[in-house]
Amino acid sequence: MFSIILLCVFFAFMIGVGVWGMRRTSSLNDFFLGGRSIGPWVSAVAYGTTYFSAVLFIGFAGKLGWAYGLNALWIAAGNAVFGSLMAWLILGKRTRRMTKNLDVMTMPEFLQERYDGKYLKIISALIIFVFLLPYSASVFKGLGYLFEANFNISFDTALLIMIGITGLYLVLGGYFAIAFTDFIQGIIMIFGSIVMVYLLVQKGGGLSEVLSTIPGKHLLHMPLEKQPGTLLLCALVFMTSFGTWGLPQMVQKFYAVKDESVIVKAAWATCVFALIIGFAAYFTGSMTHLFYDAPPLTASGAADFDRFIPDMLKTNLPEALMALILLLVLSASMSTLSSLVLVSASAVAIDLYKGHINPEVSNKASVRLIRLLSALFIVISYVIARYDFDIIITLMSLSWGAVAGAFMAPYIYGLFWKGATKAGVKAGMATGLVVNITLFFILGPAKSPIASSAAMIAPFAVVPLVSLFTRPPSERTIAQAFGAKG
Repeated sequence: MFSIILLCVFFAFMIGVGVWGMRRTSSLNDFFLGGRSIGPWVSAVAYGTTYFSAVLFIGFAGKLGWAYGLNALWIAAGNAVFGSLMAWLILGKRTRRMTKNLDVMTMPEFLQERYDGKYLKIISALIIFVFLLPYSASVFKGLGYLFEANFNISFDTALLIMIGITGLYLVLGGYFAIAFTDFIQGIIMIFGSIVMVYLLVQKGGGLSEVLSTIPGKHLLHMPLEKQPGTLLLCALVFMTSFGTWGLPQMVQKFYAVKDESVIVKAAWATCVFALIIGFAAYFTGSMTHLFYDAPPLTASGAADFDRFIPDMLKTNLPEALMALILLLVLSASMSTLSSLVLVSASAVAIDLYKGHINPEVSNKASVRLIRLLSALFIVISYVIARYDFDIIITLMSLSWGAVAGAFMAPYIYGLFWKGATKAGVKAGMATGLVVNITLFFILGPAKSPIASSAAMIAPFAVVPLVSLFTRPPSERTIAQAFGAKG
């Protein structure tokens, strides 16, 4: 009963924020970027809550904590230092300045204006639509199972509840609502994570006992010959840390900050946030070795790592705290989900429709369209989550590497190197996609982090190589992008 009451209060608050955000939204810039007026603390937490979702707490933490034990904490460290702190410090200022100089709001718009590439926007928008929409559906699906297990309601009903609430606050309030709710959700995540780890450590006999017991238990449960290799761990650290440098839903947070002065504060705040959440998730995952001798099994007898963390928490935490942990996972996932849907909707409303089909569309009509598309994409996400299409499952597995592989090198070269060309960027984007898809099918889903990492790295060689032999953007474009300071 306590869980249901807490959940109802949370949902009512989300809807209220959506109504508040609607009153502050009068333009497309307001809806998608919050009018570029977001301060450092809200920006930092919005970045962090978009970074971490149910995929981390339910899937990654249990599977990787069991496979790597305490070594899984290297992933948390990489996410905090490279995926958060360095991302803000290296990319934040340049991104804020250049997107304002070029008057762009999205990754596809940035690539088109930065490289004088008429069709770069269309290509980029299609990549976002094809790979990020299925990813948002996977978040919905994880939340549906979580609700089904803990509130004794059907999976379909859980999905419909999630769609209704997410749709209301996102469609009404846009980025204002996302950023503000992310801040509140981030506080819930921090508090819930700390309390969760503290109680589990006490249940395990205290910190020193836990730290000394996990390595031995890990080796017992996962002998050296069964442990994943160091290469896969390094690929996981690289993919989950540097992958954020090329994901549109993460980069958007740099566009929306109030001014460049907030970036250093936001960088350190995001780093602390990521360190707390990442450490809590992977340390909890490694503690599965204290409470289990083997992972739970599916009906077919395969290891069911998605049940690991929920079962462990349900068994070892009191009901009131379990309700808070559910709220923690829900907060993380809704933040990620709303950002994914908003970016996917913008790919059609801003990049395709306003950018190519009807450039003269009015501001009010553009806001109505992106609201409509946000609602539509949430419904599509429900259909994808409800029915297990084989091709969609494959796209979910490919999503992170495909999107980051296609965008990371063109985006970073665009910020820092004037010599990058339109042809080089197209070649780099194609290389990222081809490498990711090819290696994914050769190595298999279990080694997809290696495929994703290779897809992110390869374009950094291809873009400059092709650029050396092709025509650079016009001097006017370079001057506008880099401004007087260059």
